[in-house]
Amino acid sequence: MKPVCLVIGAGAGIGGTVSARFASEGFHACLCRRSDAVGLKKLVDDIQNDGFSASGFLLNAIEENALEERIALIESEIGPIEVVVYNLGAQIGSVPLEETSYKAFSRGWQMGTFGLFRVAKALFPLMEKRGKGAVLVTSATAAVRGNAGQHSHAAAMGGRRMLCQSLNAEFSNKGIHIAHVLIDGAVDAPDTLGKMLGAEKFQELRKTQGLEHDGLLLPSKIADTYFHLATQHRSAWTHEIDLRAFSDTPWWNSKTMLD
Repeated sequence: MKPVCLVIGAGAGIGGTVSARFASEGFHACLCRRSDAVGLKKLVDDIQNDGFSASGFLLNAIEENALEERIALIESEIGPIEVVVYNLGAQIGSVPLEETSYKAFSRGWQMGTFGLFRVAKALFPLMEKRGKGAVLVTSATAAVRGNAGQHSHAAAMGGRRMLCQSLNAEFSNKGIHIAHVLIDGAVDAPDTLGKMLGAEKFQELRKTQGLEHDGLLLPSKIADTYFHLATQHRSAWTHEIDLRAFSDTPWWNSKTMLD
């Protein structure tokens, strides 16, 4: 029985690429995303066509018991979940306070923070019994710096960061490694940045900053870091790390939002 890498938020950027990397290293990758069954099938098919093991599930993480039931089914039907990649985004764009609805703010918290809490509640007792496990949490610049128009996103990401620290304080000495991965910059990902900018502007950005310029974070290189984090020796665990392209200004020096 293969160990399982569960990826919650498996789009064509970080989530899908990390899934493929773990599958290539002997894991069964379980890819979960809210919608786009066709896109999900393509990601799974690509992994399987390369000779590796994967399965895909549509999953609405906000829906009551959806996360808990999916974790239970994977554990009983596929194998032990050794790695979780919590890759759900909570970005709604730059929205002024007066235009940020209660629903939008609450949704950001549900996806950004509460969903991770629910995963921990469902999975950590199992990981604790096994004495091992890794939870890799994709985060954003907003986790450490608020900006105008980012009320929902900053609150969600800031909560996500503090939850990671609290989980580490309680569970790291029980063999569970939680790593908060701050993505400080734009990612070359059609499912996230591409949708936010639109196809035309996204391709323009790739031509000027991406591709051979290496000015956009490349999902395949991010996946290298995720796999390294999951396989670190426990004597030298990384609990928080920030990733950015070489040409970007670090979040603590920039006057504009980078995520």
